[in-house]
Amino acid sequence: MSEVNHQRIKTNGIWMHIAEQGTGPLVLLLHGFPEFWYSWRHQITFLANHGYHVVAPDLRGCGDSDSPLSPNSYTIIHLVGDLIGLLDHFGEQQAFVVGNDWGAVAGWHLSLLRPDRVKGLVTLNVPYFQRSYSYAAVEHFRQTFGEGCFICQFQEPGRAERAFARYDYLIVMKKFLLSTKRDYLVAPLGMEIIDYLETPSVLPKWITEEQLQVYADKFQESGFTGALNYYRAMDLNWELLAPWQGSKVTVPTKFMIGDKDLGFESIGTRQYVTGEVFKGLVPNLEVVILDGHHFIQQEKAQEVSDEILSFLHKFTMN
Repeated sequence: MSEVNHQRIKTNGIWMHIAEQGTGPLVLLLHGFPEFWYSWRHQITFLANHGYHVVAPDLRGCGDSDSPLSPNSYTIIHLVGDLIGLLDHFGEQQAFVVGNDWGAVAGWHLSLLRPDRVKGLVTLNVPYFQRSYSYAAVEHFRQTFGEGCFICQFQEPGRAERAFARYDYLIVMKKFLLSTKRDYLVAPLGMEIIDYLETPSVLPKWITEEQLQVYADKFQESGFTGALNYYRAMDLNWELLAPWQGSKVTVPTKFMIGDKDLGFESIGTRQYVTGEVFKGLVPNLEVVILDGHHFIQQEKAQEVSDEILSFLHKFTMN
């Protein structure tokens, strides 16, 4: 990764660390939880070698970017503002946007709120959902899955941090990044989600102990609070996004998901992403189902890279 350049950029009132490589049309790669730019290590050089200027930021609260203390500083409005600031820094009116997990959420909402700045969108594993009329976001998960749902457990400031602290950072990363659970993450009554997750005894072929240690070292530096604050801002997001109730994402989009992702079969995700409601909300949509789990840009790195490139070529080969 020696050819990847690193710098910190001032955007939307924070300093954001980015990894970048290549020249050409701008592609933003947005990571999820618990991750930072390193999750896109396979795609950065691949896309740069195919003629793109690839920028993978550490989103606010993660990696070497600033980490505001208040959960109220982690709303969708803040995330979109950070990304607009990145585009402005590079003098680009539009960019391609690729996101996994929370990075997908950021990509969906950048495309919803500022479609004029997005040339094309690729999202992984988290589809776009209509804002609920009935419940705030966390209450929806509580009603559906109960208090053991990881999203509910993450709400209380300090709770998850204290639970995580009972383990070595490397063990925490293994529990999350290597999880093969297919049901939604819901711990039994009285158990913390980090205790519920298993620690695999054998690593899968797609990641090494040394690569996992990179994650562990980075989160040992930054802590988990910034990353957890994304979940703690979910109800505020629900309030702030009320004016966009019923709005569609009209940006051209490719959505990819692993067929072994959390809840893909058990909670109806497969039916949703292949059905008419999703396509109604995202009219210009292509859906690709891959053999894999949640962190699929690492697990199936070449497949995901090829899918991204084929999508980008639709716009840049003309």
